Amino acid sequence: MTIQEAQQSVDTWIKTYGVRYFDPLTNLGILMEEVGELSRIMVRTYGEQSSKKTDEGVLEDEMADVLWVLLCLANQTGVDLTRALHQNMEKKTQRDSRRHFDNEKL
Repeated sequence: MTIQEAQQSVDTWIKTYGVRYFDPLTNLGILMEEVGELSRIMVRTYGEQSSKKTDEGVLEDEMADVLWVLLCLANQTGVDLTRALHQNMEKKTQRDSRRHFDNEKL
């Protein structure tokens, strides 16, 4: 599935099952909540915090939740994430083409 297809799939789902999009500020709050849940799993899985049995196998679901809400926000604000990602990668390539190679900490 391409990013464009994902945006369209989310839009279709919202219009079919979700009645309507939550307003953008509500979705921003939901995105922050989902990022927090992803963070909790990452910290427990890859960090020093103890994990729980219920944490197993949920990493990809939490990442998908973050992506879902981001796709909703993109749809609501008219952002073409495919175009935005291409532009962002070009910006990073131009700005950082040598930066990381020259970083002695890496």
